[in-house]
Amino acid sequence: MRLPELPDLPVRAALPGIVETVRERGTAVLVAPPGTGKTTLVPLALGADSAGRVVVAEPRRLAARAAAARMASLLGEPVGATVGYSVRGERRVGAATRIEVVTSGLLVRRLQGDPELSGVGAVVLDECHERHLDADLLLALLLDARAGLRPDLRVLATSATVAADRLAVLLGADEAAAPVLEVRGRTYPVDVAYVPPLPRERAEAQVARVTRTALADADGDVLVFLPGAAEIRRTADLLSGVDADIVPLHGRLAAAAQDTALRPGTRRRIVLSTAVAESSLTVPGVRAVVDSGLARVPRVDHRRGLSGLATVRVSAAVADQRAGRAGREAPGWAWRCWPEFEHTTLPAFPEPEIRTADLTRLALELASWGIPDGHGLAWWDAPPPGGLSAGREVLRALGAVDAGGAITARGRRMATVGLHPRLARALLDGAALVGPRHAAEVVALLDDDTLATATDLATALRTLRRDRPTRWQREVHRLTRLLDHPGTPTDESTSYAAATELSTEPPSPTATFDRAQEEAQPSAAHDPAAADPRAHPTHDLAKTTDTRAHQEGDHATAVADRAKMSGIRAPTSHGPATTAETQAHTAGVRTKSTDKQAHTASSTPKTADAQAHASVDIAKAADTHTAGDRARTADPHARAVDDRTKAPGVHADTVGDPARVAGMRARAVDDPAVVVALAHPERLARRRSAGSATYLTAGGTAMALPPGSGLGDGEWLAVAVATRDPGRAEGRIRLAALADAELARQAAPALLATTDEVDWVDGEVVARRVERLGAITLSARPLRDPDPALLAAAVRRGLREHGAGLLRWDADAHTLRARLDFLHRTLGAPWPAVDDDSLLDDMDRWLGPELDTARRRADLERVDAGQALRRLLPWPEAVRFDELAPERLEVPSGSAIRLDYSADPPVLAVKVQEIFGWTEPPRLADGRAPILLHLLSPAQRPVAVTADLPSFWRTGWPQVRADLRGRYPKHAWPEDPTTMPAHRGTARRASRG
Repeated sequence: MRLPELPDLPVRAALPGIVETVRERGTAVLVAPPGTGKTTLVPLALGADSAGRVVVAEPRRLAARAAAARMASLLGEPVGATVGYSVRGERRVGAATRIEVVTSGLLVRRLQGDPELSGVGAVVLDECHERHLDADLLLALLLDARAGLRPDLRVLATSATVAADRLAVLLGADEAAAPVLEVRGRTYPVDVAYVPPLPRERAEAQVARVTRTALADADGDVLVFLPGAAEIRRTADLLSGVDADIVPLHGRLAAAAQDTALRPGTRRRIVLSTAVAESSLTVPGVRAVVDSGLARVPRVDHRRGLSGLATVRVSAAVADQRAGRAGREAPGWAWRCWPEFEHTTLPAFPEPEIRTADLTRLALELASWGIPDGHGLAWWDAPPPGGLSAGREVLRALGAVDAGGAITARGRRMATVGLHPRLARALLDGAALVGPRHAAEVVALLDDDTLATATDLATALRTLRRDRPTRWQREVHRLTRLLDHPGTPTDESTSYAAATELSTEPPSPTATFDRAQEEAQPSAAHDPAAADPRAHPTHDLAKTTDTRAHQEGDHATAVADRAKMSGIRAPTSHGPATTAETQAHTAGVRTKSTDKQAHTASSTPKTADAQAHASVDIAKAADTHTAGDRARTADPHARAVDDRTKAPGVHADTVGDPARVAGMRARAVDDPAVVVALAHPERLARRRSAGSATYLTAGGTAMALPPGSGLGDGEWLAVAVATRDPGRAEGRIRLAALADAELARQAAPALLATTDEVDWVDGEVVARRVERLGAITLSARPLRDPDPALLAAAVRRGLREHGAGLLRWDADAHTLRARLDFLHRTLGAPWPAVDDDSLLDDMDRWLGPELDTARRRADLERVDAGQALRRLLPWPEAVRFDELAPERLEVPSGSAIRLDYSADPPVLAVKVQEIFGWTEPPRLADGRAPILLHLLSPAQRPVAVTADLPSFWRTGWPQVRADLRGRYPKHAWPEDPTTMPAHRGTARRASRG
């Protein structure tokens, strides 16, 4: 391959050094800003120096296509000759192709099919700094394959930022980091202005306002960064009438429209772009940038079972990259749509997708590679254990991996589809119910829900069938072909050696579309998270009748033996071996395979018939959903009474049950709800009440239906796409199909559970037999003879809810409780605490017998609380209870007066004449607690309160005597009460006594 005269871009002078470094060291990191030529000139230079093909991995389809077109134009050739590209659904390569540009995700699939990357001499990992999930996974798998199978493979990683230290360490060998090469760009100064939004101004309105300013104040074209295609459309509408061409640029555009944005215009342009123009693409003529400060990134909400794309603030590094696009050709201007003080609060770099995205698809790729937990791989950032575990749970429920995490034949089949595992399941199983064509149509829409023109999925499908957009037709064709001819190699799985033998097919003008990050609105369609993986409704399809696995058992053993001889780890799956499994290897084994015969045998494509067996036949699927995995009601005290749930290991009925399959097929003709339910059974939703726009999903998430959706009359929905706005608990339905209870039962049998529930409702015990679909109550009937244990639990919950006041408390019971409380406060243990919380926490100790026999509120109201409390008296200390805290106290008059222990200290209310002669009242609790005397008049009215009786006799008594002796002349009022005998009545009665 001979190079022509290359354009004078900054990287051109560095090409000899880059090529030599990669040749000598095998790996390197190239740091170069956008516009230096690293994406187009470097692969050409490497291709001229490499005996094998050079593969360039781009994070986006749009970037892959544009890079290939640019390199081909530099060579003066059409795309598909020396330079070609492959993206999902479109391939332009030939036998003479030396440089192939692919997406990161597609290269992962190629690597799974051929870990040696036969025929490839070098791999360029472009734009590594963007940290997309596919790119991080590709880096880890590629380094693993290079270490164990292809130490001669040259790898160059490029980045537009200087944060390359970690990347250099990963690419290094023998504890030495890979060399880092840096090329400086030719940049011009950029003036930055901050323009905060006006009060209550929408983001699109602000961007349109600032764009008009940029158009008036700056020269050249204006590049506007927006988070998604929907915002681009709305902003374009607001800019209608400006004196410039308005050009959109995002990954879902037709190829011709994308090309328009990447070519200079005949007059000034406003290019409205997603993040694709940050570094992957070069837009010519730009002198001004308007940055909304927003980006769309994948996020997962495990608790609500929602995931998809969320709109977030950009990082400082991304903001700088965007602004830098204005200084590529001349001095430029950048307007940022946020206050300047907010800029200092931006994160330094974007958060890697591997930390925030749904990892189900990554988990499937790791299982395909033979390392389900990902341990031993060289990760830039390792997958979070929680997210990876959640993804593996979903795969187990789908039957894609076994209990140990090893991939199954079904999982391998799903991996070749090139979709999220949930959509792969819907496609494979839905084809048996609604036919391959209809299943493919629905799945193609769910995977690219920006095609939907209505909330009603059926309406959206009718529109697509009428308008026949090319990219939807192409994907439907791909999926239908995959179903009809499962043995046919796909772009994702074809090895490079075989790829050169495939014919080159001219692409449709609208075939290329970008990755999920550039969808019109945040979507959960193709990155959904399980609401509760442990009770996942698709687990009933997990174990399939795979006759192929039995037929190939001996073959798998032979491959494993050859793998051991080569030093490569054998497959961990019990299913048939594949190339990826026979060549996947542990981190500790790094020996290149020399057994080409074994590789050839293991990589031979399966026949269409055998592949059909590998796909699950929904009518033959066997259930592996045990009682422990079945869906539970939200009430932890409920007990399932369905016989299928009583014995662990007893299988529930499945969608594969012939009666269920017949029922689903009967209603499945042109019914998109069936396919949606197969993909998202936990999103089957029922309206909460008549006339309500809020639905409750089987996964337990509330979702609101937008006005004018056309679905308002439906009691049941199969929700395909839903989002949740920040700060809101409920989700928002964006795409759904009408369903009914019958479909819900048929599509999600593992979520069905019948339970006996006995609970405390509105102040009374209520016993019901409840049938639920996940969180949705289907029916509830009164239960005549509930389980005594459930009754006892409900009574206890009622007591906790309403407190001990439900019991019968007479005066003696209140006094006993007060005395116990006094001793606990004064002496502590072993005297028990008897406050409300303590009594409820210890209810079984003092109320156990009564609670075990109580069946309703009335039974509690008959319980003698005082009698029950005596069970709390500690032994042997209880024998001194009346001594330490006597109920009554004898005073000098001989009366036994009741003590009031509710006060602190205890109160003795007594007529003053009855304590004559007392110089010091007794103390309680072995002398540790005083008594507070409430001294009363002969009419039982308080005249004095004292805890110091001697002091009262000396100082307080003279005043009391003076005030009362005239009012009560018949009673004794001595000057010295300490010498006067105490008496109960009048002085005359006392003298007679």
